[in-house]
Amino acid sequence: MAGRYDVNQLLADSRRRISRYSPSQLQEALVAGTLVIDTRAETDRQREGIIPGSISVPLSILLWRLDPAAELTSPKLNDLNEAKVVVCRDGYSSSWAAATLADLGFTAIGDLDGGFRAWAAEGLPVVAAD
Repeated sequence: MAGRYDVNQLLADSRRRISRYSPSQLQEALVAGTLVIDTRAETDRQREGIIPGSISVPLSILLWRLDPAAELTSPKLNDLNEAKVVVCRDGYSSSWAAATLADLGFTAIGDLDGGFRAWAAEGLPVVAAD
């Protein structure tokens, strides 16, 4: 029997298949029109703030909102070729989510290395959640 495939392998495999952005790279990508999708819980968004211009899509419904084939898809989010960066709190679940979106056919998908906390730690702009 082969060894168990664990969460560390899943994370490493996910990260090999996506673009990873440092906070400063994401700031540059925002200027170029990259869409930032914040998957953090609303309580975290309210407490810590958000990246200006980011769109809140909780992780639990992310695939259903973005996949063009899903019944609950959002037309403003489901362009398979539009550059998108997924952000979570610390940069772990966003890697898996972005890799899953790549599996669904998204061609310009990535995540923020270190998540929202890395963004805030760099002193980059944070605004209150609406």
